[in-house]
Amino acid sequence: MSSRREFITLLCGAAAAWPLAARAQQRERMRRIGVLMSAVEGDPTGLEYITAFAQALAELGWSVGHNVRIEYRWGAGDLDRFRRYAAELVALSPDVVLASAGSIVGALQQASRTVPIVFVTTIDPVGGGWVESLSRPGTNATGFASFEFSMSGKWLELLKEIAPGVKRVAVVRDPSVPAGSGGLAAIQTVAPSLGVELTPVGVRDAGEIERAIAAFARSSNGGLILVGPTSSVRRHFDLVVALAARHRLPAVYPNRLFVTGGGLISYAPDSVDQYRRAAGYVDRILKGEKPGDLPVQAPTKYDLVINMTTARALGLTVPDTLLARADEVIE
Repeated sequence: MSSRREFITLLCGAAAAWPLAARAQQRERMRRIGVLMSAVEGDPTGLEYITAFAQALAELGWSVGHNVRIEYRWGAGDLDRFRRYAAELVALSPDVVLASAGSIVGALQQASRTVPIVFVTTIDPVGGGWVESLSRPGTNATGFASFEFSMSGKWLELLKEIAPGVKRVAVVRDPSVPAGSGGLAAIQTVAPSLGVELTPVGVRDAGEIERAIAAFARSSNGGLILVGPTSSVRRHFDLVVALAARHRLPAVYPNRLFVTGGGLISYAPDSVDQYRRAAGYVDRILKGEKPGDLPVQAPTKYDLVINMTTARALGLTVPDTLLARADEVIE
């Protein structure tokens, strides 16, 4: 009888513990990921990026509502919003935050030096101070750099290839960020060998851009390069594409988005691929690895996109050799 009572007591104790254990396991399984995007909420390209990220997470076993919760914030290219939303996300105690721009990484690190950060499409993370080195970040951030500054020289080469008559180039960039100054410097290195004169144009506000490009376009044989893709540049992309069309300026852009929106040509890393790869780093961090030990990775895939409708409108004949290298041709 005594043994029976002991067994019943043990069984009841275990049964009472089961719900507690189950709840503890559930709490342990449910993780929180913050996502701070530089784009406007509802932006089709931004939605494409976060969809790719979520799908890649699902393939790694992270199911929204089951073992992971994702909190999204959309900064609309506004530095004040970046700082406000960074503070909001950090206050939620996320396990990791996905950041879509260097300025967002900076805002997150101002809010916390311990919350893990995985960044994508970010230019010069060492120069920005977000990591100590590419091979050993050493901070609470790591991720995927969008390109090296030397690629800016490639943009000028492509512009001369698609529009050989170009002798003068307006370089639209944000001088307040490393990407703007570093990209311009790389273009300046290549320009003499291609016989091109450069005119820097800032992106502080729409009026500055419009006045500068209108003044530049008064002389012939002009072209345009948009350096980025920084948040400030992305904010004015519609305006720059419209001005290039209005003043009949062949232009090279740092993102496919500009070309699908009517721009002439872009050469850039595949951003969707970076979001997919970022899910792998998020997975590793959720499983216990530290961002400071995960090396910053360079792009593995670049896309060349040409808008033939825009080329015809500008009276350009796209070389067959360039068309053969294109990843996408928009008719």
